[in-house]
Amino acid sequence: MNSQSPPHPASKVQSISAALVTSALGVVFGDIATSPLYALQAAFDSHGVQANRDNVLGLLSLVFWALIIVVSCKYVAFIMRANNNGEGGIMSLMALTREVCRDKIPRGLLVVALSLGLIGAALFFGDSVITPAVSVLSAVEGLQLAAPALKAWVLPISIVILFGLFLLQRVGSAHVGKIFGPVMALWLVVIAILGIYRLLDRPEVLWAIDPMYAVRYFGANGFRGFETLGAVILVLTGAEALYADMGHFGAGSIRVAWFALVLPCLLLSYFGQGAYLLGNAAAGEMPFYRMVPHALLYPMIVLAALATVIASQAVIAGAFSMARQAMLLGYLPRMRVQHTSHHVEGQVYLPGINLMLLILVMAAVLIFRSSDALASAYGIAVSGTMLATTLLALLYARFAWHWRYVALIPLGIVLITIDVAFFGANILKIASGGWFPLLLGVVMYVLMSSWHRGRQILISHLSRDGLELKSFVTSIAAHPPHRVEGSAVFLTARSGVPVALLHNLKHNRVLHQTNIVLTLEFVNAPFVSTTNRLHHVELGDGFHQVHLRFGFAEDTDVPQALSAMEIDNEPVDPDRLTYFASRENIVPSRIRDMPLWRAHLFALMARNALAATTHFHLPDNRMVEIGTRVDV
Repeated sequence: MNSQSPPHPASKVQSISAALVTSALGVVFGDIATSPLYALQAAFDSHGVQANRDNVLGLLSLVFWALIIVVSCKYVAFIMRANNNGEGGIMSLMALTREVCRDKIPRGLLVVALSLGLIGAALFFGDSVITPAVSVLSAVEGLQLAAPALKAWVLPISIVILFGLFLLQRVGSAHVGKIFGPVMALWLVVIAILGIYRLLDRPEVLWAIDPMYAVRYFGANGFRGFETLGAVILVLTGAEALYADMGHFGAGSIRVAWFALVLPCLLLSYFGQGAYLLGNAAAGEMPFYRMVPHALLYPMIVLAALATVIASQAVIAGAFSMARQAMLLGYLPRMRVQHTSHHVEGQVYLPGINLMLLILVMAAVLIFRSSDALASAYGIAVSGTMLATTLLALLYARFAWHWRYVALIPLGIVLITIDVAFFGANILKIASGGWFPLLLGVVMYVLMSSWHRGRQILISHLSRDGLELKSFVTSIAAHPPHRVEGSAVFLTARSGVPVALLHNLKHNRVLHQTNIVLTLEFVNAPFVSTTNRLHHVELGDGFHQVHLRFGFAEDTDVPQALSAMEIDNEPVDPDRLTYFASRENIVPSRIRDMPLWRAHLFALMARNALAATTHFHLPDNRMVEIGTRVDV
């Protein structure tokens, strides 16, 4: 893993190149590009809709307009404009919305909006578990069609493939993209050619572009037609990953790849399957593989298996990005983050998140055991995240871009209606499997909200019991303690005198000649410019108050940031600093503003958080931690 310092924030502005577009294909589009494996099967086979001409054309019309309106218009054209200095994803959007709406809407409404964003982020983690499981299983299940005797091997082969995928994550998105990009391009071209091959037999299927076929589909099938929206959502899985992975490859590269290759190939594949169904109504089970010529079935299964590994990569990379943003925005405890690129700050690997996803994905495979069963669990997390993203984006468009209501209201009605319809159709699948991603989302929401609230209580407690720094410096000058040579840095997350400084003075009865009171601030932006990084105020008598500001997509290297500081016209040598930090011993208590069970949960998370020495790149041999008890 690369331990080098991350690039300068300017590197976030990425030019569009063929190599970057190809890499984006290998990381960003795998999920949405492999949906043809199981989407139409879920509609016709699982929901019992007859594969007659009207239903095929009606369902294809829904698929076509879902890809155009939701992915092309909503995500690629609209929401990807709401980037936080190049970073995307619902956590980034939540930070943007909080910043622009803070003083412009009632506090209660802002809390609701941010809670929706947190719910959407929690559901995205659920999607990150379901996607690898359903994608790989759907590809390997082609063996059942080619050789029914191999049915018993589908599950073991899927587990081996998934295990290898998660082992590969430590290599990093850039290297994975270089490997997988050409494979995904080949996959898209092949499924497009297969689609054209079948379209030549029944070209009338192209009439499905007319949206009236979708309207008549609902009229003919009634409530069952509404239920099939739970299958149509499968063609959109991966749309959120386009936005979440934007910081890896840039919006421009993603847009070029989508419109130039991915969208045309997907439409040709879906319409090709529809054309095949018009002549083979009984092919509702596994229509993708059934339209493949038998001689090409085994090579297609191999290619599909590779493509679904790539599909899993899209949401895994998105989960890494989102977890890191949540951590630095104060919604998750500190975790180990490893940078995997010399050039792109957003490409990271989180071993803890990787292990958690591996365990949960294996659990999903063993619980559901088939892609058809997992398809029932799929969709609720995707549609919930999409709805939360839409609401936050509309708020941001109003208050950041100053869109007029005459444009915003019609757009909001269309997008919210579509998202609510998809979410409502997927709610119906809770009993048949939707409970699984919903449960994961609830657990993640509880963890993130508990950590955020616990940190607020902790900081409030420390601030209330603290001393004002300037008064403390004045009292020290009046009654000077023994001073020793050297420079000490006292880390604190609040204003006032650091707890570590008070305890050091109380127990050791000495102060260093130079004392730096360091406060770290994480802003609602991915990067902070060099000129705004460090704020230094000299307090006198050897005391200095320093604020270091970091963005949520930056590496928090404190010694490197302090090297830009000067004291008495001399640059600070970070290798000669001694660092002091307080380590809070969290004690759950009934007297604070948090239920006892959440206090216990917060205390458990705090005990398992990554040590400050590692997170802030502080040298172990120059670090002193002083414990203090805090009731929450």
